[in-house]
Amino acid sequence: MPPTFLYYALLTLCVLLVVGLTWSALRRPNQQRLALRLLAGLLVGVGLWFTAFPPTRSVTGSQYETILLTEGFQPDTLQTLLRRLGPATRLWRTGSVVGADTVRIANLLQIREQQPNLRRLHVLGQGLPAADLPMLGPVRLVRYAPPARAGFRTANWTPRVELGQPLQIAGAFDNLPSSANNITPTWVHLRAAGAPRDSVRLTGGRGAFQLSYVPKAAGLAVYELVARRGGQMLASEPVPVEIVPTRTLRVLLLASTPSFEFKFLKNQLGTRQHAVALRVGISRGLTQTEFLNQSTHDIFRLTPALLARYDAIIADVGTLATLSGGEVQQLTTALRTGGPGLIVLADAAPLPRLTPARAAFSIVPVATAASAKPQPVLWPGAPGRTTATVPATLRPSARLRPLITTGQGQTVVASQRLGAGTMVVSVLPETFRWALQNDSLTYNAYWSRLLTAVARPEPATAAWCVTTAWPHPNTPVEAQLTAASFPTTAPTVQGAAAQPIPLAIRQDTRLPEWSTGQFWPDSAGWHRVALAEKAVHSFYVFGAQNWLGPETELRQQAAQAWLADASASAAASPVLTRQAWPATWFFGLFLLGAGFLWLEEKL
Repeated sequence: MPPTFLYYALLTLCVLLVVGLTWSALRRPNQQRLALRLLAGLLVGVGLWFTAFPPTRSVTGSQYETILLTEGFQPDTLQTLLRRLGPATRLWRTGSVVGADTVRIANLLQIREQQPNLRRLHVLGQGLPAADLPMLGPVRLVRYAPPARAGFRTANWTPRVELGQPLQIAGAFDNLPSSANNITPTWVHLRAAGAPRDSVRLTGGRGAFQLSYVPKAAGLAVYELVARRGGQMLASEPVPVEIVPTRTLRVLLLASTPSFEFKFLKNQLGTRQHAVALRVGISRGLTQTEFLNQSTHDIFRLTPALLARYDAIIADVGTLATLSGGEVQQLTTALRTGGPGLIVLADAAPLPRLTPARAAFSIVPVATAASAKPQPVLWPGAPGRTTATVPATLRPSARLRPLITTGQGQTVVASQRLGAGTMVVSVLPETFRWALQNDSLTYNAYWSRLLTAVARPEPATAAWCVTTAWPHPNTPVEAQLTAASFPTTAPTVQGAAAQPIPLAIRQDTRLPEWSTGQFWPDSAGWHRVALAEKAVHSFYVFGAQNWLGPETELRQQAAQAWLADASASAAASPVLTRQAWPATWFFGLFLLGAGFLWLEEKL
């Protein structure tokens, strides 16, 4: 670069400054420390000049390789890499890296534009998001992963849970290696509403875990997953969950005789705001009806109009045995065409002859002595240890899906698809005892599982799904809309404290009912994507320091297609380039000379 006006102006100023300081020192009456004053004046002028225009030196570097610093990089790894590639190798950093004296990039295209001969990109730290990798083009990656750290390697849970249903979290925790003779167990806790709700002990200090909790209120909640060892917190991660209100069902109860089972079930369903109708046989030709949360109507015969009113039917085998052939035909047709599902409360005897799908459910009686003793019963998400009397079991079949089993794995409640509907058979006759024992949590969970399995499917509506596994700020998040047709109005996305912004979506050419859109959240917390205020979906954007373990693993998997051999060299020999000496060194000389002149005047 040819010299500029500033170059000559500053050169003239420095020369005049040295000449002036020298003339002042020579004319001063006190000639003590004259040599030091002359040297200090020279340092002031030279230091000022070289601070603005530092001298350069020849250093080695590579024009085919460069280094990118991402969050969590290790300085020792950087120094080792610079010694191998050469100190003149260019350094870049992403926006999340703070404090590094390098050039910040907005995207990878900026590096390729300024280094057109680039062949290898050495990435230190957490790595690059999967969405940024296509911008590499022909450039290959060499990754240098950060050191192992204590934290949650992975975790899975359902982000949307119905009130009364259990939230189940399964994952794995990694701890730093410890002495083989002194392994301290690690406790993993699930905290909700400010208190621990479930915990598990990892004997080896690391490993897989599974936790469960039944939320008590609907709404948006952020629980906490905590790992502790010896009273010291090792890791803490947020667990955002949307608890939606229980779906209001219309349930028809058909009992051949009065029983506590139907009485408690009717009251419990009514308390939970379900619309309930109960028909109980009192004697031959005499029945009693009750209605909760709905108006009265005729329920004496099963007709198409009656079946269309309900989402689920719960009947005992005595009622099924008294149904006429026409009623059984109407019930079977409703089941096959997506009408109300059927739950049959059976005993140790075979099902009545006209029962729908009777051949699939084979009942095996249990010995009288064994049936009188309560046995453990299990199902996914069961709240604690549960026992019940088991008078019979269901013979396993390829067509049956077990819903509830005993501790020995025998099926006591199973379901089968029947056309578009579902039928469930249960051989647990006295679940009301859980309610008598004030164990409403188990009672509600049991019947919620059965009703969820058979309830009439809800009409298909537009629905959102966030397909990005671990959304973080300033990274692309993809939202997918499932709808019968492409929306005519643009959907919107809204952060915690921001105004709704339009979300551009594109229809999938292979599946026209799918439409996807991308946006870049700028903050953590709950967000909402909506389509004309009808299809609304809430999702959580994690903080920059949340769930780094799973995010790092996803980045490593995505980078596999761009990885290069780290041991090979991209260039045959290093290139000599001119690099300026650090300007701070010369500014220090300027301060040293100026400081001496000031101090010498005071002596």
